[in-house]
Amino acid sequence: MADTARRPEPRYGTRPTMKDVAARAGVGLKTVSRVVNGEQGVTPDTERRVQEAIDALGFRRNDSARVLRKGRTASIGLVLEDLADPFYGPLNRAVEEVARAHGALLINGSSAEDPDREQELALALCARRVDGLIVIPAGCDHRYLEPEIKAGVATVFVDRPAGRIDADAVLSDSFGGARSGTAHLIAHGHRRIGFVGDLPRIHTASERLRGYRTAMAEADLAIDDAWVSLGTTAPDRVREAVTAMLAAPEPVTAIFAGNNRVTVTAVRVLAAHHRPVALVGFDDIELADLLDPGVTVIAQDAAALGRTAAERLFHRLDGAADAPSRVVLPTRLIARGSGEIPPPADG
Repeated sequence: MADTARRPEPRYGTRPTMKDVAARAGVGLKTVSRVVNGEQGVTPDTERRVQEAIDALGFRRNDSARVLRKGRTASIGLVLEDLADPFYGPLNRAVEEVARAHGALLINGSSAEDPDREQELALALCARRVDGLIVIPAGCDHRYLEPEIKAGVATVFVDRPAGRIDADAVLSDSFGGARSGTAHLIAHGHRRIGFVGDLPRIHTASERLRGYRTAMAEADLAIDDAWVSLGTTAPDRVREAVTAMLAAPEPVTAIFAGNNRVTVTAVRVLAAHHRPVALVGFDDIELADLLDPGVTVIAQDAAALGRTAAERLFHRLDGAADAPSRVVLPTRLIARGSGEIPPPADG
């Protein structure tokens, strides 16, 4: 037997148009346009009927078409490393607040520290006609963005500088922060200090390693190759690196952790170790002050990074044509206990 039941009407993809509003209100398209855009020339009674039709249909103005006629989309893109990383939450929020103050929408996505994915995401945002981009780079070659920048897409790099192009950048003082953190451990009597960091191709990782090496050299302390480990921040890799440093014939008495994810794993490893080991981490971590001992960190202001980058971006969008600049924001050492543990008397 034939199925004579009525098929349900499509639920999605059938947004009401201005033509639908005009038909329901019994007016012309131009009249609807005037009401939608707040223009004069419509009687109160007609405006009321149009508004009632808009409310009944759930009509929303097509801002994409409207702003494109003005040459701007009132949107910016943000390419992050990982939206799930706690460090990027305040940064993302700060960018969003600046964008909102300028009447712009923020669209973001994660590169997962993959240069190809970063490029794919950045170009996809450009294809959607964002007015500007803020990029936390995963790659080292950003020449792929040159055509977009020449076409008028304002671009600012944050946390790490662009590779092989001249562009605005807003950074934290990774070198200075790591140098001061390592010097802090040295000042508390440590001579065998391990460094566990991120992938060496990442600018922040290499700058923090440079800061560590500089502080050790300034104290006339030699560095054993076994005290330095660079690689992914995956817990298994970090756990293996820290464990090896602690199990060496001359074990390290302190660890400098190159970022927040390394610090979290290092805290877990050290908690199970048979003797206290000092720890300083780059980036603050949640609940760091509630641990025993509290975790000493080199804190950077993620919100200030995002806010400064976004303000620079809108400075460009407002027509500024000055040379690209590099802004370096300071870090600060927060002593909570773990970085003040002295070396063992026999070490």
